[in-house]
Amino acid sequence: MWRPRRLMPLIEIAAPILTLLIVVVSYHIITASGTLEVTLSPTVVALLLGANLLAFMGLMVLAARRVALQRAARSELGGRARLHVRLVAFFSLIATAPTLLVVVFASLLFQLGTEFWFSDKARVVLRSSESVAQAYVTESKERLLGDIIAMSGDVRNVLTATTIDDPRFAPFFARQVAYRGISEAAIINIDRAGQAQLIALANLDKRALDKRLPPATLPFLQGGQPRITAEAGDRIEGTILLDAASRTYLYISRQSDRDVLAQAARARSALGDYVATVDRARALQIRFNILLMIVALAILGIAIWVAMTVADRLVRPVNELVAAARKVAAGDLTARVDIVPTPDEIGTLGSAFNRMTRKLGEQTGALVSANEQLESRSAFIEAVLAGVTAGIVSVDGERRITLVNASARAMLALEEPVEGRMLAEVSADLDKVLDSADREVVVQTVIAGEPRTLSVRSVTAEGAKVLTFDDITQRLADQRRAAWADVARRIAHEIKNPLTPIQLAAERLQRRYGKEIESDPGVFERLTATIIRQVGDMRRIVDEFSSFARMPKPAFRAEAIVDIARQAMFLQEVAHPAISFSLDSEGLAPTMVCDRRQLGQALTNLVKNAVEAIEENKDQHAPGVIAMTIRVESSRLRLVLADNGPGLPAERERLTEPYMTTRKRGTGLGLAIVRKIVEDHLGTLALRDRPGGGTIVELDFDLEALATIDASEAGTGDAEEAKFPELKRSGTG
Repeated sequence: MWRPRRLMPLIEIAAPILTLLIVVVSYHIITASGTLEVTLSPTVVALLLGANLLAFMGLMVLAARRVALQRAARSELGGRARLHVRLVAFFSLIATAPTLLVVVFASLLFQLGTEFWFSDKARVVLRSSESVAQAYVTESKERLLGDIIAMSGDVRNVLTATTIDDPRFAPFFARQVAYRGISEAAIINIDRAGQAQLIALANLDKRALDKRLPPATLPFLQGGQPRITAEAGDRIEGTILLDAASRTYLYISRQSDRDVLAQAARARSALGDYVATVDRARALQIRFNILLMIVALAILGIAIWVAMTVADRLVRPVNELVAAARKVAAGDLTARVDIVPTPDEIGTLGSAFNRMTRKLGEQTGALVSANEQLESRSAFIEAVLAGVTAGIVSVDGERRITLVNASARAMLALEEPVEGRMLAEVSADLDKVLDSADREVVVQTVIAGEPRTLSVRSVTAEGAKVLTFDDITQRLADQRRAAWADVARRIAHEIKNPLTPIQLAAERLQRRYGKEIESDPGVFERLTATIIRQVGDMRRIVDEFSSFARMPKPAFRAEAIVDIARQAMFLQEVAHPAISFSLDSEGLAPTMVCDRRQLGQALTNLVKNAVEAIEENKDQHAPGVIAMTIRVESSRLRLVLADNGPGLPAERERLTEPYMTTRKRGTGLGLAIVRKIVEDHLGTLALRDRPGGGTIVELDFDLEALATIDASEAGTGDAEEAKFPELKRSGTG
């Protein structure tokens, strides 16, 4: 469907182009049609004025429309507010049509009225009047020219026969003046100093000689030609050279009508002004029409400004009403509009709107109060759910999750929002709990690839079910560790007492009766050696039980951690030359508050485990590598031990539990003892896979926390030794 609004962008683009085209065509017509002395036809000028005025008015209206649209867009109604645009269009039409007609007719009337003054008739009248006046002056000059030429000849002839001082010359000179009707006459001499001197005169007035014979005219007179002028205003004057050698000049003048000479001068000046005006007649014509166009555009601009001002005054109450209505829609029932003092439609609408919002505020007050109470209770419940350490999951009747607290997200390793998803998709093990008749269930599940044990409780409320669960994996591990420690203590106590007598008996049998056995001494030797060896193995196992069961408190003091690590690696490096050992501390020698013996035991166990892992890896073709690095960053010491063995098993988290081992000859107490030593030193132990195969064991210690430990309070003994003095530590791990 075609709409006029779609045409406006094309008009806004075409209007400047059309205006530029009109200006170019007008300039071409003005500069190409005849000389500048000839004015353009009033009709042509009126058409050019109308076309340019219409184009520029169109541009102003389009610009005003754009401004009105921007104001409307900033109003509360946004793009739907068109009152500004309509008022601008209305006032523009009212101002444009009359102004255009008046300006065009004013231009026509003025040009038609002044057309005569630039016509050939006016030019002929002025030139004729000037010619008549100049004819009189020219005739007077020509008469005086004939008289001065004739008189100068007579004077030269007389002066050749006599001198100026001769008494006969004065009457002769007077007769020349009288016979020729001359008003004044004089013979002037210019001395060597350039001063003018009278030699002879007749009827001269008091006028200065330099006015009669200006020094500027002497070069002109040296050629012999006479000079005739009417510059005095009341006479015609003439000057001619009599004798070049003596620099003598003849001056004569004849009285003339002052008014006639003045009229001739005015006629000449008027004709000159007229000619100058005619020379720029077209420019004056164009300037006048441009002035008319500027006035018309100014009138249109005032009309547009009035339109925008009126639109602002009319739209402001509507915008206030719209703003108040939007506040009410947003929930602000206190919004009110300023009522217009005049009792018109807008004022009535404002009063009705204020009454409506007041009633809405009164009716929703109770609802708002109730909602605030519900929100406060909901916020309290959410705070409680966020603060508890237990995981909480709420599901609806379809077992779709509706609520998950932060603890549940952390336990189940949930990264994305799960509200709205089925519980079976998030955790199938928890979903099975809902099918159980028991309210408390212990669930074994796998989270992020690690086995976890959860204690789950199920509660039904209003068709929904709430699952509350705790992660008891670590608790069970601690219980197992405590149980195994108690078992180890009892086994060590019960087994170690008879080991020493058995070993001593076997050794005495070997020494006492080894040489007396004659029937089969080799068998006797092997049997006694087997007893001694097996007793040693049992003693080693009992020592590990004792180490795990009653680890003494560490004796803290500042030690060089690099020396402890180097000693632990040296013992294994000597025993296993086929494996490459390396220790990197970046040339630093950091000190650490620790128990040197216990920390050395822990590092020895870790290096020993790495060696055993490399030796048991039968598929390994590359030589074994064990690398230890020590770094100190931000008051924390990080010790990393890496090997290229077979790597960690799937149940890596249980490796630090007592009697958990993956080796055939292992007891499962080595890493448990290491973990206990590291925890006593306020550190953490982490097991990770090595890129490319192998294992990485990372020990992290807080140097600042260790430095604050009081060695005197740490103690060096163990209360258990007082109870079991027979349990001696061998230092093996």
